[in-house]
Amino acid sequence: MSFSFQVNCDLQFDHNKELLKIAEDNTPELLHTLKTDVHFVKCVKDSSKLGGCGIQPVDADWTRSYGKGDTLVLDFGEHITGTFSIDMRSVGSPMDAPLYIGIKFCEMPCEIEEDSKNYDGWLSSSWFQEERIHKDVLPCTLQMERRYSFRYVRIDVLDTSPKWKVVFARPSADAISCAKDADIPEIEDKELKKIYTTGLHTLHECMQDVFEDGPKRDRRLWLGDLRLQALSNYASYKKIDIVKRCIALFCGMRCTDGRIPANVFVKPEYIPDDTFLYDYSLFLINTVYDYMQETNDIPFLNTIYSVLKEDMDACLQCVDDTGRFHMQENFPVFVDWSNTFDKEVCGSAITIYALRQLIVLGKQCNQDVEHYECVLHLMEEEVRNHLYDADKHVVRCYTDEVNLATQVWMVLSSTFTEEENHAIMQEAMHRFFPVEGIATPYMYHHIVEALFEAGLDEEAIHLMKSYWGKMISLGADTYWEAFDPDQPEYSPYGSPIVNSYCHAWSCTPVYLLKKYVKNK
Repeated sequence: MSFSFQVNCDLQFDHNKELLKIAEDNTPELLHTLKTDVHFVKCVKDSSKLGGCGIQPVDADWTRSYGKGDTLVLDFGEHITGTFSIDMRSVGSPMDAPLYIGIKFCEMPCEIEEDSKNYDGWLSSSWFQEERIHKDVLPCTLQMERRYSFRYVRIDVLDTSPKWKVVFARPSADAISCAKDADIPEIEDKELKKIYTTGLHTLHECMQDVFEDGPKRDRRLWLGDLRLQALSNYASYKKIDIVKRCIALFCGMRCTDGRIPANVFVKPEYIPDDTFLYDYSLFLINTVYDYMQETNDIPFLNTIYSVLKEDMDACLQCVDDTGRFHMQENFPVFVDWSNTFDKEVCGSAITIYALRQLIVLGKQCNQDVEHYECVLHLMEEEVRNHLYDADKHVVRCYTDEVNLATQVWMVLSSTFTEEENHAIMQEAMHRFFPVEGIATPYMYHHIVEALFEAGLDEEAIHLMKSYWGKMISLGADTYWEAFDPDQPEYSPYGSPIVNSYCHAWSCTPVYLLKKYVKNK
């Protein structure tokens, strides 16, 4: 269900001018940094790296000329979100034909040698970071107008003519982000420090005029991603304006039935997508709660509280009078890309999680929350009376299935005592570790946080090292959208060619280490 494109063209959206003005007024300034430190490299076989592909320096300089069939690969030494330029001139006889080149922008070495002609995934091939360019007159500066997400640039000379060749010079990148500097905490554990700094750079690259999910694709503001990006931002860059902007965008473009779109576009204008995910809709409430914990911005809360209330009311249409949540086909619960486990009780847990925080927000702005307190009590009792097996320390689904995601979200929902949470996660580790069937840092974040919340700090740190640390050992400069340690080349899209290797929902070690790990 999570894999299906939703098309809901008949929906109506409320475009609230006041809230969209708040969004516009909080647009962060984009900072531009010129990157010119570039090295020649080539791909080499390396079984220890992703796709069996590593990088080796090449002994070359900028005097070399290139003809038909020649290739150069440039390494900027770090992941960059931005634009690219390079000077080009001809040598030899006068140009009797145009220069014809191909350029590919790559986040990871394994992308350099990938042949997009073999692509058979289900996302649009228009996301390929490849260009074919003709230049009739040299010398010139090739200035790529489109923004790319890359560390490596491969340039293929597709043709010149037998009479002349091309010489390249002065490559540069204009790196773009609204994030500037962040204090890095003292972390004695070298592996944890690397995990933290890699997460910080991942977040940095995705902080544009909104929190993007990934700069390669989709370049969009998604609510589930926003919640985690904002938490990591509070723990590092502390840019409040971009969080307020993103919240205002979602609040300002709700569906008229109260639901919040899963993502929004900001170009060419503010446009809500027609995709709806139950848990993402509720995460607006949690994102506002976290924002209030950080800012205590009561005037803003007063402005948006009615949106949060109607969001919750729309979601509670899926909850019956007994407190049981019923998942709807047109309003699916995401939780993770995997569809191999029952997500219905996860939906119950996330509803409880959001209800608890909405009640706090309502009290902050002097609203009557008695109804929500009653629903919260009803849902908690439904879980305790019908789903919780106190003897075996598990929360079952209505199908009698026991899965890891349900245990995790029930712990995060604060439905149980600290002692019960500890026992639930200990049993979960016994049953489900090593983790299988989960392939996103998004869900791994929630597993790790549930371990911390259950008092299993050592186990949480071990999982961080074995998961995020594994990405680093495979060559990651930034964390990936999807990662299965047992199948590193896994793609939720049917082909790794469109995989995002810089994805902000993966940045949360920044938040987790700051909040939970004291003696780092």
